[in-house]
Amino acid sequence: QVQLVESGGGLVQAGGSLRLSCTASESTYRFNAMGWYRQAPGKQRELVAVISSGGITNYPDSVKGRFAISRDYARNTVYLEMNRLKPEDTAVYYCNAHIGNYDYWGQGTQVTVSS
Repeated sequence: QVQLVESGGGLVQAGGSLRLSCTASESTYRFNAMGWYRQAPGKQRELVAVISSGGITNYPDSVKGRFAISRDYARNTVYLEMNRLKPEDTAVYYCNAHIGNYDYWGQGTQVTVSS
């Protein structure tokens, strides 16, 4: 059972930056992809960023150019660098690992952007 632990959330003013980290309980070499999702109150969970085992990244238009995902295989960690944050980025951010036919999730970390 893969465990994912997120960190780095918090309160930031609009225009500011945060970096989220997600560390897996085992080597991530066999993970097909890792990603970040977010869920705001009253809304569905949505994809924020994903990175494949080959390093290919994908972002929705809402964060493209502001967010960047990266992987550190030596540390079993995936990062989400968030810049030029907006109040609409406020949500609980979840780390995801896709392995074969299974998805694993972290417990979530709160990001709040004040205007």
